[in-house]
This record gives sequence, structure tokens and C-alpha cells, in this order.
Amino acid sequence: MPDVIHRQRTTARLIPIWVGAIALLPSGCAVGPDFVRPAAPDTKAYTAHAMPRQTVSSSSAAAQSLLTGKDIPAQWWNLFHSQALNALIKRAIEHSPDLQAAQAALAEAQENAYAQEGSLFPALDASVSARRQKVSGALFGNPSGLSTLFTLYNASVNVSYTLDVFGGVRRQIEALLAQADFQRFQLEAAYLTLTANIVTTAIQEASLRAQIAATEAIVEARSQQLAVVTRQFQLGGASRLDVLAQTANLEQIRATLPPLRLQLAQARHRLTVLAGELPSSELSAQFHLADLQLPAELPLSLPSKLVAQRPDVRAQEAQLHAATAQIGVATANLLPNLTLTASVGSIATQLGNWFAPGSGIWNTALNLAQPIFHGAEFIHKRRAALAAFQQAAAQYRSTVLLAFQNVADALRALEYDAETLRTQDASERAAADSLAVTRQQYHSGAVSYLNLLDAENTYEQARIGQVKAQAARYADTAALFQALGGGWWNRADLTVSGSGKPTGG
Repeated sequence: MPDVIHRQRTTARLIPIWVGAIALLPSGCAVGPDFVRPAAPDTKAYTAHAMPRQTVSSSSAAAQSLLTGKDIPAQWWNLFHSQALNALIKRAIEHSPDLQAAQAALAEAQENAYAQEGSLFPALDASVSARRQKVSGALFGNPSGLSTLFTLYNASVNVSYTLDVFGGVRRQIEALLAQADFQRFQLEAAYLTLTANIVTTAIQEASLRAQIAATEAIVEARSQQLAVVTRQFQLGGASRLDVLAQTANLEQIRATLPPLRLQLAQARHRLTVLAGELPSSELSAQFHLADLQLPAELPLSLPSKLVAQRPDVRAQEAQLHAATAQIGVATANLLPNLTLTASVGSIATQLGNWFAPGSGIWNTALNLAQPIFHGAEFIHKRRAALAAFQQAAAQYRSTVLLAFQNVADALRALEYDAETLRTQDASERAAADSLAVTRQQYHSGAVSYLNLLDAENTYEQARIGQVKAQAARYADTAALFQALGGGWWNRADLTVSGSGKPTGG
């Protein structure tokens, strides 16, 4: 009897060692396709026709040069040289709920991946139970026998381990890590969207302020002109029709101010919300075109690097990776599943006898399960995984095409907006000169009041058009930085991917 007890205890000690040794054995190959990162499009240009290396200059803005192959700084908005803009973006990054939500989603995805990695190791559980039990003699074929009442105490340690022979578990971990990478690039996309929206909204505010200032100056000039025409009418030098025409024109110009002020208020509200504050909060910063500097040199990434720099493309690449891994998971579900289990413990009718001779118990088991018939469930799930992969591949190609379109649009916008601004500058100068001459001629009686009114209308449209063209160049410059990915890979606080490694370009 002591020899039996000794063998039981020896075996119980060897069970965890045996299962742990099996866990360290190399697993079989993982079924399903291995993910291969898609190659970058084979192109050396963003547009069908070559872009000029430099935009045209104008009297109100210098030319901009495209520096092909130069890297984009992480804080690209610093190139506008606005301390107010830099401070607002810093504040927004610290308080934006959108960024906080994206960071939480990344943490969730990473933790789910780490949790799944635990499936590669044996599971160890301990259990303790106490059960009050009455057994009748009828249970043993003796109805007249006395029943027995007793308490059964049980303590055990259970070990189970699923051998990942075909790599189904590893493929599931791979899919979850890819999902973590997806959330990683969703965070970068949220970061880029936030900063770009602040820059473009600040430019919009500056443009609206300039338009309002120009319109108010025109209103002031028209008011003075109305006063002159009214005095001339009183002295008999002008007709009542001239007064009415000037009054109607003045009110038409004033009617354009409320919509502009509404747009300005909405832009301010948007900036406040982007900064993570309620619209009732008042921003101290105010933006004017004169306080912004148009970057003279624009870094332009090579087309071969764009897919590695765009967060939306990298996010779709991660989705494609996850879809590839899910094919392996679905394939492994069609194959045998091998599980090892072991248990060691003690059972007794009294607590003090838990470690008494003869109370030890143990067992080991090997379970091999092979799906035979499940109504073709696993076959259809694998087909569904293949279809999901094809969908992800198509979505990836679509995202790449959109990325190249965004860059091409921004480049052409910079080219043509520079030409537009040059034309608007020339138009504004000509209209201002024409208005000055017409005013002199009107006061000397050489031209009619209608001629003066036409000259004023022409100058008004030219001045507003110039302001809009200036703002468009700033906005399209920001759009180019956004289209190229925003330089997130150069940030010092670069977040790691779901695999625990930095995900640079």
C-alpha cells in the first residue's frame, strides 16, 4: 500500500512537467495562406502630365516649390509659422475625445490579441468543493441496505492544453494582431484628420475675416458716397433716381455681411469643438491671413512611398492581413483537434484527511476530435472567409486609388490656384485703378453716376475674389500635407502596433 501511494504522488508531480514539456514542443505548420504585403503601384508620377517644379508667383504670394523625395515633418502645420495655430493644435491633441476614443479602441484591440496569445500555453485551474451527499443502498442493488450520509471534500488542479498542430490558434492570434494594427492606423487617421481640420478651419476663419473686412470697407465707402449723392440731390446736382440706386446698392452690400458673420461664427464653433471644448467656450486665438505664412517649399513624397505613409491605406492593409489569417482559421476548423488534459488532487470525507494515504487522485486524457458532418458548416465558413479576403483586397485597391487621386487633386489645385491668385491680384489692381479714375471723373462731371456704380461693383468683386484665392492657396497646401499622410511616422511619440513593434513606413 505505501508503494502505491508513492507511485501516485510521483505521477502527480510528473503531470504538470509532462504537459509543460509538450507545450514547448514545436507546433506544426499553420494552414492557410501567409500574408504578403501588397506591392506599391508601379508608377513614378501622380498625374498624367508632368507637374511644374514651381508654381507661379503673384504680387500677394510668392511661388511654391515642390521638393520631390523630401520627407514630411511630423508637425507640418509649423510651416505656416502661426503660434496661435500651433498652440490650438497642441490643445486639441490633448483634449480631443475623438483621439481618446481611437486610443481606447487601440488598447482594446491589443489586449484582445494578448489575451488570445494565452491559448498557446497550457491552462491551469484549481478547484475546491464540498458536497453533502446521501447514498441509498438501492444504488448498489440492495434496497434494504442502510443509506449512508456523508460529506465529500475535493481539491484538485486541472491542466489542459490544445496542441495547435495545424496553426488555427496562431492564425487567430495573427488576425487579432492585424486588427490591432488596423486600430493603430485608425488612430493615426484620426490624428491626421483632427490636425488637418483645425488648419483648414483656421484658414477658413482667416478668409472670412478678410472678406468681412473688405465688405465693411466697401460699405463704408458706399455710405460716404451715398452721403455725397444725397447732398448733391439736395443742391440739385443729382436726381432722386441716383439716390435710390446708391441706397439700394448699399443695402445689397450690407445684406452680404450677416451670412459671412454666420459662417465665421460656425467656424469658431467648429474650432472650439475640435479643441475638445464646448461651443460656449471662447477661443483666445483669432486667425487672419496676414498672420499665416504660405510655405515656400513643399515636400513631395515619392509615389512608391505613399501606400506606406497613408494611414487609411495601412488600415486597409491590416484588414487584408486579418482576412488572410481568417482563411487559415477556417481551414484549421476542418482538420482534427488534439487536446491533452490532466488532473491531480485529493478527495476525502473529512478535511483533515485531504493528504492522508489513499486520498490522492489523478487522471490524464488525450482527446482527438475530427469534424465529420456539421451540415457543411465549416466548408461554407471557409468559403465565406475567402470571399471576405476578396472583399478586403478590393477595398484595399480602392483606398490606394483614392490616395493617389487625393495627391493628384492637391497638386493640380496648387498649380491652378496660384494662377488664379495671380489673375485675381491683377484684376484687383486694375479694378482699384479704374475706380480711382472713375471717382475723379464723376466728381468733375465727366461720367455719370452709373459709371461710378459699375466701377465700385467691379472693385468689390475683385477684392473678394482676391481674398478667396489667397485662402485657397493656404487650404490646398494643407490638403497636400494631408493627402501625403501628414508625416505621422516622424513623431517621437509613435504608438506601437498590435505586435508590439513600431510601425514606421
